[in-house]
Amino acid sequence: MKHPSLVVAILAFAPAAFAEEPIVPEGSALVFTSFRGDGDDGLHLAASRDGYTWTPLRDDKPIFQPKVGGGLVRDPNIVAGPDGVYHMTWTTGWTHSSVGYAHSRDLIHWSEARQVDVMTAEPRARNVWAPELFFDDKQDRFLIFWASTIPGRFPATEATGDDGYNHRTYMTATKDFQTFTPTRLLYDPGFNSIDSTIVRDGDRYAMFIKDETRTPPAKNIRVAFAPAPAGPYGPPSSPITGNYWAEGPSAIKLGGRWYVYFDRYTEGRYGLVTSTDLVRWRDESDRVHFPKDFRHGSVLLVPASILAGLESAGRE
Repeated sequence: MKHPSLVVAILAFAPAAFAEEPIVPEGSALVFTSFRGDGDDGLHLAASRDGYTWTPLRDDKPIFQPKVGGGLVRDPNIVAGPDGVYHMTWTTGWTHSSVGYAHSRDLIHWSEARQVDVMTAEPRARNVWAPELFFDDKQDRFLIFWASTIPGRFPATEATGDDGYNHRTYMTATKDFQTFTPTRLLYDPGFNSIDSTIVRDGDRYAMFIKDETRTPPAKNIRVAFAPAPAGPYGPPSSPITGNYWAEGPSAIKLGGRWYVYFDRYTEGRYGLVTSTDLVRWRDESDRVHFPKDFRHGSVLLVPASILAGLESAGRE
């Protein structure tokens, strides 16, 4: 399906004095997940108290090293449930049809990892990439969503991707991570797309997504809106990121401003755009500092006690 693009303004980078500082709630802290290299060694975590400078935890050693599916831990995404339990999904391999899953109460001690096969109804699916979670409080369930290529499914864009990939976003839902709803298409923006992430903005929901078009090159982040987390989502916006290749967006609202972090993967660095209305964007990439080789992860707000525990564990 094809949609007209919405107009999204990207403001030029402003001096630090012009940008508002993020407001981290008292008693809370920011934690960011990531992986290193190809994802062979497990989950890495970094922390920040201002949203701009991120420090690796545990001397940047992996805190969790599960081996399920293809054995990798790429694109780790963590979301807290209403009971305070943290749930994590990740990409287990380049050509596997499963999602890695585990849970924890402190981000230090994790359950046994499990492989959740989410594309068994689509045996021709080439991959399951960048699975993410969103807790739908209105229906008391978690959405799991990811990018897959099913050959021949979207012929109009078959030749636009890398190595014959032509992704769209699919989803399932669960209340207990034991039983799951049938997998279905979540979003087709009309182009090859990966790395979706969902946030709530008042009475609406925003999905940030990467345009994965290679021919002609796009490789940028866009945003679409829906009345419910499971859609239907409207047309994608124009790019909200600059003239560099971007992927792996992760969004959080601090005070009255949205912070969307993303992996500027061809440059080996992270970027940041901010907005008060999800329409007009300011590029603040020059203000952020991440650990070396930091790769596609997700940002989350945690109680300060969780960060204190992580920091103490790193000193043991």
